[in-house]
Amino acid sequence: LPKETIAPPGETIAPPGETIAPPKETIAPPKETIAPPKETIAPPGETIGSFRGDDSVSGLSCAGSMERPDLLKAHLCVLCPAVGLSCVGRFRCGSSQKCVASSARCDGVVDCPNQEDELGCVRLSGRRSVLQVQRRGEWRTVCADNWNNSLGLSACKQLGYTRSAPVLVQQYKSQCSSGMVTTLKCLECGSRPRYQTRIVGGNLSAPGQFPWQASLHFRGEHMCGGSVISPLWIVTAAHCVYGFNNSSMWRVYVGLTEQQIHAAQSLAVRNIVYHARYRTKGLDYDVALMRLDQPLTFNGLVEPICLPNHGEDFQEDTMCWISGWGATEEDGESSIVLRSAAVPLISTKTCNQPEVYKGLISSWMICAGYLEAGVDSCQGDSGGPLACEESSVWKLVGATSWGMGCAARNKPGVYTRITMALSWIRRQMEVSETTASGGHRYFCRLQCGNASAPTCSWLGSNQVPLSGSSQNHPGRSGVLLESCLS
Repeated sequence: LPKETIAPPGETIAPPGETIAPPKETIAPPKETIAPPKETIAPPGETIGSFRGDDSVSGLSCAGSMERPDLLKAHLCVLCPAVGLSCVGRFRCGSSQKCVASSARCDGVVDCPNQEDELGCVRLSGRRSVLQVQRRGEWRTVCADNWNNSLGLSACKQLGYTRSAPVLVQQYKSQCSSGMVTTLKCLECGSRPRYQTRIVGGNLSAPGQFPWQASLHFRGEHMCGGSVISPLWIVTAAHCVYGFNNSSMWRVYVGLTEQQIHAAQSLAVRNIVYHARYRTKGLDYDVALMRLDQPLTFNGLVEPICLPNHGEDFQEDTMCWISGWGATEEDGESSIVLRSAAVPLISTKTCNQPEVYKGLISSWMICAGYLEAGVDSCQGDSGGPLACEESSVWKLVGATSWGMGCAARNKPGVYTRITMALSWIRRQMEVSETTASGGHRYFCRLQCGNASAPTCSWLGSNQVPLSGSSQNHPGRSGVLLESCLS
C-alpha cells in the first residue's frame, strides 16, 4: 500500500465507481496473446522478489528452503503426475498412475479412482455467464430449451456452490431452437449493499467498502489477506499457507476495518489446499483455498466477490482496487486499519520490459500499479484481493503475490491471475461439494449427448430422474442435455 497514507494537499483519492485520472504516461501497448503458463524459477542463490506475506509471526520464517509438507487429503488435491508415467493421447488420473481414454473425459462414467475424469466438466463463459458443458474434450453451449431449476441446481453444484440463486436465462441470437442459451447466476456476489460512496481523507477503508476482504490469522496474529468467494471458501496465496497447513492453527476474520477484532465474524478452518505445482523457489501457481468449518453469514459488511468467468479479459489501464492490513512502507509494521488504493492494470508486455521485471511475468500473473511508484501492496497484504468493478459488479481479478520492494519505481505489484487459476479453484470446490455427501451420487452431472445415452441422477439418498429421458444406470451420475451447441 502507499508509502504516503494521506492524500497530498488539494488531492483526494476517489472511491470505487468514480473516474480516476490515469498516470501521466499512459501505457497502451498492443494487446498481446497470452502465452501458455510457465514456471519462473530463481537461479541458485538468487532471490527473484519478495512475497507480500507477513513473515513476522513469532517463531516463524517464510525464508529459505522448506521440505514440502504432506499433501492434504487426496480428494482436495490434484497430485503431481507420477514420474515416468506417459499418458500421451490419453487422460491422466491425477491421484494415481492410471490413464484412461480421452473419450472418457466428461462422459458421465467415473473411470478414475478419485473421479478426476468427471471433474471440471461445467463452466461459465464470458461476461454473460453462459453455461457450457464439456463432452469428450469439446466445450458445448447449453440451450435453454426445456431448462428447469433442477438442472440449474445441478450445474451450480458442479461449480462448487451448495446453493444456487434463481437461474437467469437471457435471450440473444443463437442456433438453439428457442433462440436462447442458458446463463447462470449461482451466487449473489460482487455487491456492497452497506457501503455509502463518499470521498475519504487518505486511503482508510470504510465499513462495507470491501466486504469480501478477509484477514487470515495464524497463531493469533494477522499473516495474510484473502477474499471471500462463497459462504465456505476463501481465496488466498499459496506462499501464505505453504508449510503452515495445519488448519487448526488458522482463524479467518471477516467484516473488519481494524485489526482489533471486535464484532467481526471469526471462523475455524476445516481444510487448506494450495496448487500442487506451486514451488517455494518459483513464483507461478501462487494460489490457495481455505474451506471454512462453518458457512459465513452475509450481512452487507460481509459479502462474497464474484469470480471471473472463463474467457473474461481485463484490459490494461482498467482501474482496480487493492486492500489489506500490510505495511505502509517496505520492511515496516503491518497496519492496524484496513487500507486501500486504486491502481491501474498493467499489460504483461509492459511488465516484462527490461527496466521492469525482465521477463519474469508469466501468464499466471498480472501486474497492477504505477511505474512511477508511490502506490503498491506490501508485506502483510499477500493473498488479498485485486478487485475490479464491471457494470456495478465487483470481480476478483488477482490475489496479491509478490514484488520487488514496495511502491518502488518500475516495480509494480504482481498478482496471481485468477482467470488462470479458475479451473483449479472450481475443481477444488466441486470435489468438496461432491464428497461432502458421499461421492459422485450426491447430485446429477450435466452432459451433452443423444437421447439413447443411459443417464441418471441421484439427489441425496433417493434416485430421482430429472427429465423424462433419464433412467437409473449403475456407474452413471448425469442428466442428459439434448440441446447443446458445438
